[in-house]
Amino acid sequence: MEKFIVLDLEWNQSPHGKEGTVEHFPFEIIEIGAVKLNEEFQVVSEFHRLIRPQVYTELHFKISEVVHMNIEELQERGRDFREVIQEFTEWCGEDVTPCTWGSMDLTELQRNISYYGLENPFPKPLLYYDVQKLYSLNFKGGKEKPSLDAAVEECGILAEMEFHRALDDARYTAEVMKYLDWNSMKPYLSIDYYRVPETREEEIYLEFPEYAKFVSKCYDTKEEALDDKIVTDMICCRCRRMLRKKIRWFPVSQKGYLCLAVCPEHGWIKGKIRVKKSEDGRIYFVKTMKFTGESGAAEIMTKKEEAKKRRNEKNKLRRVSHKHKWKK
Repeated sequence: MEKFIVLDLEWNQSPHGKEGTVEHFPFEIIEIGAVKLNEEFQVVSEFHRLIRPQVYTELHFKISEVVHMNIEELQERGRDFREVIQEFTEWCGEDVTPCTWGSMDLTELQRNISYYGLENPFPKPLLYYDVQKLYSLNFKGGKEKPSLDAAVEECGILAEMEFHRALDDARYTAEVMKYLDWNSMKPYLSIDYYRVPETREEEIYLEFPEYAKFVSKCYDTKEEALDDKIVTDMICCRCRRMLRKKIRWFPVSQKGYLCLAVCPEHGWIKGKIRVKKSEDGRIYFVKTMKFTGESGAAEIMTKKEEAKKRRNEKNKLRRVSHKHKWKK
């Protein structure tokens, strides 16, 4: 029987901006709220704890306004993070699927766990449901990322609780889940990138109805990753055939590449690579391979020509600059 843990966090940050921010610890969790759902999306248990801040012991003024708490309340009622995370892990139990609104909560929870030197209790890879993404796919064609309060209003859910308090937001997220077409949304699991693959065996390949996603192991440089055939191969997400590239990978930004391949059975497939940095500063790639039609293929061809023109212009300017310096 499938069980879901709908999680929401509230966190504090340095009230003094970047100068007061601890490296690799931008947000300190001050509240955890969660509800446990059965496969029929009924709440079977709840979890709520305030956490006493130990790093950022002054509330950022914007945080205080949003969460309607003050530092005195946290110091008085809050518990030590180590105790809370142990209680939370035991409460979650085994064989549960995390659900969050947005993609940040699980990353920041693991970052807090790491800061305190605790063992990470989550599986690797950590797969979860981003309910905000599912709501967007279900109702917005995947083109918008509405806020939780906007989704609650659009669903006609009675807003009797506060927003931006962890347990209440977890309850609202659970209510929104009931309005999703779960049969069609269930395949769209998300991947948390806090802990990325370290070896070839840990690399991740997931298939979805219209696309596939691959997460590579870490490399020291982009060039090293691009030399790896497994990173640059294009595979049909339906028949898993190795594809011939119509347009080879080309850069569209410092952190993005595109390519175009064709499957003789299933047609055009767009490849997209996003360059990401791990916590320790190494490089890894997230590659998506998605079915696209004639118009999508034409768009990539146009972008390729535009990228070529930009590259030629840069080379021309570089030659002119070099010639000018030589004359001096």
